[in-house]
Amino acid sequence: MSMFEDNHYRWRETYFVMFRSGQRPSLSAVQEALSALDERYVLLNLTDDERGMFDSLTLRSPDDYAALDICYTSGAEVLEQGATLAEEIGPAACQEGQRDMLTRIQQADARFDVLHFEQVPEFPEESEEPDEMLDPTALLLVLGSLAKITDGIALDPQGGAILSEED
Repeated sequence: MSMFEDNHYRWRETYFVMFRSGQRPSLSAVQEALSALDERYVLLNLTDDERGMFDSLTLRSPDDYAALDICYTSGAEVLEQGATLAEEIGPAACQEGQRDMLTRIQQADARFDVLHFEQVPEFPEESEEPDEMLDPTALLLVLGSLAKITDGIALDPQGGAILSEED
């Protein structure tokens, strides 16, 4: 079940982790990495392919009033999007240490789509500011962890920003 089907959450934005398909992790590796981030994270709807490689999962972070749907995509669509994103981000938008990341984004033939959801207050009229509860901590930790285990690059495609840091 996707978080789109849960009336207690609403979609905010989608982020990517771009990587080479040869770096696709197993479901157990993703589960282990994400579970190690915070013991309060709840992992649901875990699926893999016939070889045990990661396909999708949902992570709920009650303390952050957030949830994430994460799914794997690969192929020509990802290569085309990588070329477009690298062009949009462009060398001028990158910090000096991130220039080689543009090439890696263009070479990526796989990605994780990380859909960020905000928990909706049970009684919206009691909330003065709708964004005051959402904490991006889970999102940032998960993006960093996924980038690390895939040797990938985390991106905010809407903002045209590279979120990964070089080691």
